[in-house]
Amino acid sequence: MGEYTQIRYEVSEGIATLTLDRPAKMNAFTNVMMDELIDAFDRTDADDAVRAVIVTGAGDRAFCAGADLTPADGRVFASSEVVSDLSDPAVRDGGGKLTLRIYQSKKPVIGAINGAAVGIGVTMQLPMDIRLASTSARFGFVFARRGIVPEAASSWFLPRIVGLPQALEWCMTGRIFGAEEALKGGLVRSLHAPDALMDAARGLAREIADNTSAVSVAMTRAMLWRLSATEHPMMAHRIDSRSIYRLSKGKDAAEGVQSFLEKRPPVYPGKVSADMPDFYPWWDEPGYE
Repeated sequence: MGEYTQIRYEVSEGIATLTLDRPAKMNAFTNVMMDELIDAFDRTDADDAVRAVIVTGAGDRAFCAGADLTPADGRVFASSEVVSDLSDPAVRDGGGKLTLRIYQSKKPVIGAINGAAVGIGVTMQLPMDIRLASTSARFGFVFARRGIVPEAASSWFLPRIVGLPQALEWCMTGRIFGAEEALKGGLVRSLHAPDALMDAARGLAREIADNTSAVSVAMTRAMLWRLSATEHPMMAHRIDSRSIYRLSKGKDAAEGVQSFLEKRPPVYPGKVSADMPDFYPWWDEPGYE
């Protein structure tokens, strides 16, 4: 994909920042934005220099105000094609395509929620690993007030993050709620003054980038997201055991121990592009699910 038109992509000191960039439209979501974000996550996964990803919105009004059904380029969020076969690709929800791509990320993803986040603006956050919010942020799972249902695989993500009772209340009422309620309900990790939000997000990304093995983080992210949903802890034990066995014999583990003994910052040589364990991605194995 060439130059982006609805997001900004910037990399500095190992941190990629993806900015939803339609401030005049409160960063409303379109198919173009979806395609660009998916492409951006492909880029961050492929770039070993990127250790963490921050997603935020342009301007001070909104992170993303939901789906824009009448964008200037004429493309609408939902397909207007009518099909009878519900397995037809035209039926697929665009928000879900994005959240499933974020879920697959090999790099940790931090949401810096700088303003209004409604509809897809809130559901796209759910596969992000850590969410920080401005004190001025507002959230809304408004689908029931629009005659539809939660999308973007949020029925899978949201209860895992905030618990089923809170997910049910927010989704069944469809009401807008503030940053304090989002914090209390477990949707966000912390609240920050608007002008301090990005510094806080970068500080968290910096802590990951400066102190951890990229391979370890990629494996840990995949394990926590996937294994917590399995039916029995034996599946987690199986992958834990393989991971410890392989990684403990690798160069990053050697550096981790040596840097600890020498009381110096680690310099991990492992690369996600080349040094993931030989059984990754384990979920593609026959009989895994």
